[in-house]
Amino acid sequence: MKDKLIGSCFCGEVTFEVVDSFKAFYQCHCHQCQKLTGTAFASNLITDPLNIEWIAGLEFISTYEHPQRSFSKAFCKSCGAAVPFINKSKTSLIVPAGSLDTSITMELEANIFVSEKACWSATESSTKHYSHYPE
Repeated sequence: MKDKLIGSCFCGEVTFEVVDSFKAFYQCHCHQCQKLTGTAFASNLITDPLNIEWIAGLEFISTYEHPQRSFSKAFCKSCGAAVPFINKSKTSLIVPAGSLDTSITMELEANIFVSEKACWSATESSTKHYSHYPE
């Protein structure tokens, strides 16, 4: 039996459980994911649409669905943090990896849409690395 994982938004208003059973784990570098996250890529776990139990905070979740494209994002209305959502085709639950409070067993499977990678992305550069905020 697979472990249950706990997840939440940043302020803790939204909490959920998912089973550690994912179909894929991608870091998407497309322009849309850059806009939706405000970062260089989105780190998303893909699982069955029924693989979620909302513990608290459904009333704090807002969802944006692009009117012409198949892009969506769910987030906490209180803190803005990304939370899981079912994709527009209703075939998968998308779990933002950063929304999980417990560790997953699946390793990153692939970086996708790397042709759209942000020119400033430091994922493979020789820039300095810090374990804390630099002084």
